Amino acid sequence: MVELALPKNSKIGKGKAWPLSASVGAASVGAGKSGRTKTFKVYRYSPDDGENPTWDSYTVDLDDCGPMILDALLKIKNEVDPTIAFRRSCREGVCGSCAMNIGGQNTLACTKGIDEFKGGTITISPLPHLPVVRDLVPDLSNFYAQYAAIEPWLHTTSPTPEKEWRQSEQDRDKLDGLYECILCASCSTSCPSYWWNGDKYLGPAVLLQAYRWLIDSRDEATGERLDELEDPFRLYRCHTIMNCTNVCPKGLNPAKAIAEVKKMLVERVI
Repeated sequence: MVELALPKNSKIGKGKAWPLSASVGAASVGAGKSGRTKTFKVYRYSPDDGENPTWDSYTVDLDDCGPMILDALLKIKNEVDPTIAFRRSCREGVCGSCAMNIGGQNTLACTKGIDEFKGGTITISPLPHLPVVRDLVPDLSNFYAQYAAIEPWLHTTSPTPEKEWRQSEQDRDKLDGLYECILCASCSTSCPSYWWNGDKYLGPAVLLQAYRWLIDSRDEATGERLDELEDPFRLYRCHTIMNCTNVCPKGLNPAKAIAEVKKMLVERVI
């Protein structure tokens, strides 16, 4: 008889509840008097202590907090619980550092508004199906290694021009919707194929980046790039369920880019 068991440290327990009064200076400013509060249910985990992860709850006065999810996390870290760990940098939706799962969907904490969520509680956890370094910080080592594997730079054999590699406006326009990718990994970590085959399947973000170089008119290694992608796992694990496109915080369409790569492979055979 088959016996199934959850992996070690996979069961999430109930953590600590931090009331509104725990905020530094909350009582002095009359926090919560307006009744505009929100509870943030945050995933907490430290691999070093050997304990199971927990959900810690933090109640925040919205009248004393910025409008974005990242503002709430910064307030919690600065005024309530300095041990909470998460990545952040630009606060403008450019760097991709603060990508996490918020309310059940991968997105950027710095561009996701608190008022976009109804109800009194918002759940925040790290990007799914990645090893967790600590709390909301996922291990992106494999993701970045896959990005490096596609060699995301211009490959040329022609002599280097004296000034620059020139490109027509029409060819430059083809890169729109591709170059804007900030490698936040929201799309890849929302893809079931990447969950199960992340060691082999490149995932939506990396394949979108690969397509960006395939159609760059200045690049002279199209054939070699396609050879590297023509693999049962690297490319063809995509089943076009569109999760990647639905969650992209920049409004890009990785699923379309992947379909175009598949089309290029078919066309070169024909």
